[in-house]
Amino acid sequence: MEEREIHLRDYLKIIYKRRYTAFVFFLIVCAIVIIGTLSTTPVYRATTKVLIEKVEPYNLTMMSPYYSPYDPEYYETQYQLIKSKAVAQKVVSMLSLETTYASYFKDSEKLLGSNGSNAADILADTVSGGIVVAPVKNSKIVDVSYLSTNPEFATLIVNTVAKAYIGEILDMKMSASRYSLEWMTKKAEEEKAKLEKSERALQEYMRAHDIVTLQDKVAITPEKLSEFNTQLIRSETKRKEIESLYNQVLSVTKNPREAETLPAIASDPTVQSLRGQILKAEQNIEELTKKYGKKHPAMIKAEEELRVLQQKREQEIRRVINSIRNEYELAKANESSLRRTLAGTKSEAQSLNEKFIEFGVLTREVETNRQLYDALIKKIKEQSVTEEIQTVNVWVVEKAEKPVFPVKPRKALNILLGIIVGLFGGVGLAFFFEYLDNTIKTPEDVEDRLGVPVLGTVPLMETKDENIEEIVFKEPQNIFAESYKTIRTAILLSSANRPPKHILITSMGTEEGKTVTSVNLAITIARLGYSVLLIDSDLRKPRVHSVFNLNNLSGLSTYLAGTTSDIETLVKSPAMNLSVIPSGPVPPNPSELLGSNRMQELLGILSERFDMIIWDSPPLMTVTDGLILSRVLDGTIIVVRAGKTTYDTVMRGLSYLRGRRADDSTSRLLGVVINGFDIRNSEHVYYKYYNTYPAPRESGEVKQ
Repeated sequence: MEEREIHLRDYLKIIYKRRYTAFVFFLIVCAIVIIGTLSTTPVYRATTKVLIEKVEPYNLTMMSPYYSPYDPEYYETQYQLIKSKAVAQKVVSMLSLETTYASYFKDSEKLLGSNGSNAADILADTVSGGIVVAPVKNSKIVDVSYLSTNPEFATLIVNTVAKAYIGEILDMKMSASRYSLEWMTKKAEEEKAKLEKSERALQEYMRAHDIVTLQDKVAITPEKLSEFNTQLIRSETKRKEIESLYNQVLSVTKNPREAETLPAIASDPTVQSLRGQILKAEQNIEELTKKYGKKHPAMIKAEEELRVLQQKREQEIRRVINSIRNEYELAKANESSLRRTLAGTKSEAQSLNEKFIEFGVLTREVETNRQLYDALIKKIKEQSVTEEIQTVNVWVVEKAEKPVFPVKPRKALNILLGIIVGLFGGVGLAFFFEYLDNTIKTPEDVEDRLGVPVLGTVPLMETKDENIEEIVFKEPQNIFAESYKTIRTAILLSSANRPPKHILITSMGTEEGKTVTSVNLAITIARLGYSVLLIDSDLRKPRVHSVFNLNNLSGLSTYLAGTTSDIETLVKSPAMNLSVIPSGPVPPNPSELLGSNRMQELLGILSERFDMIIWDSPPLMTVTDGLILSRVLDGTIIVVRAGKTTYDTVMRGLSYLRGRRADDSTSRLLGVVINGFDIRNSEHVYYKYYNTYPAPRESGEVKQ
């Protein structure tokens, strides 16, 4: 089946169908938003603009303070400090809110309670919770706001927050400076005593060990050690390089050709020259070979020259090898000499160090104590000069004015958002319900998704007072009667030659309207003058006899079981051109009876007497009776109920029917009848026209 293209009108149909769901959701959302907006207490916002600059502490070597670049972490720290409880407590103290808070709010007792000792903390938490800090983009200005239901109180608080913030910064700076000075002064006195003690010990040691002469020797010896060590490292490195080359040469001494591949030998100028001469001699021999034989004088001379050159090359290679060997022996001797010299110098240095080590310890201790003491004295003087300088510059750029309009709730915006959310949410909910709904809906969907023709639709009966099974008799031109006439026409035109004689009416499940369709369809066809027989082949839960108020002591089951042999005794005539065979008593084996040979005989007898036979059968998905009948009858009509029967169920039922008819070409599916179709949610508006048409009574009513 080809997938049908979805148009905008398909979406509009879904919205129209689910309009009540969307409308209810829209009303609920709008009502909640309006009630919540109107019941919310107005909140006012007062805002003051504050300029915050970070300043590095004064350095005595600089003429002016150093302004650092933008530091996000630093400024975020200041924002948190503005909202801190410490600043809020200063605000409470500066404004005496413990006594003045009640003048701004009538419900102050509810907030503060009867416990006066905690009133300051509660007010501080309230102030801190209402402060909002928002930096102005691309600037050092900060918007400090306060939210409150009282606009005057909001203005007073936010203007006081800036002052409290500046005071908190100064307090923090002064407290830290005082503590630092006290600690550094005490530490400097301790370091001064240590310095004096270490200097006295150093002087005594220098007099006892004649440290001046010893100091000159100690200064010279490390230089000698360093020089000898450097020379030894170079000599050892050179020896290892020559040793590696010498080992390679030894491995190829007996094979001059292989020795020639070594870089040290191949790079020799004489060897390179001989290699080129040998190459030319070999090329000359190749050229002579093309002209002369091996015993030709020119060939003999050329080969002799080649041998001489090769001998010279071997001699040069041996010369290079001997040169490498001599260089290796010289490097070893040089390395041994340097090692001995370095060992003697180390022994001398160690002897000097043992005498000078105590001097070094004492000297370092003196220098360390002096540096630490000098640093503390310098820091104490700097701290004394700069302790009154703050590291943050804060200015109030713009004071807060009393707000006129509240910031919350924004009634117009809330209502607009409520309308938008309700509208789109309702539409989305409608599409969501439509997506979850997999039931039969419209004839177009059925034909597109199942590939089966729709013979007609039966409208949904709005009231339960009317008996739809008698609607064709009572109101032959009613909308329900007209729908069955449409189905009748579709059946009669379903074949080019002649309409099917034996028609099976079935459904996928219970309470989908197959019996009602069978009865009304049989009556409608009989009104055209056809001889119609309605057979109740539902041998499990029969209903046709109750519709026509007939006796069900005998019927189809008794005939198939052989209890009744005369078909005439079973046929009832409740209306003109309409005959009925009830189901008879419920047998223990309905499927076996419907598939028996006697069933085949019955079909032949009835085909000769009636123009059309309507068979009302059990649902396909519950028992196999309908599948058995579909194999032997001319055509099958499936009744589905809109809004109840799912497409999955119908697809499974169709697969059963097609499987059953795989070996029987005479059986075919005539189409689908949609029962309980809600015309209010469809495009089939022509039903309304027929529903208002007058409906005269017709003859042939049911015999009671």
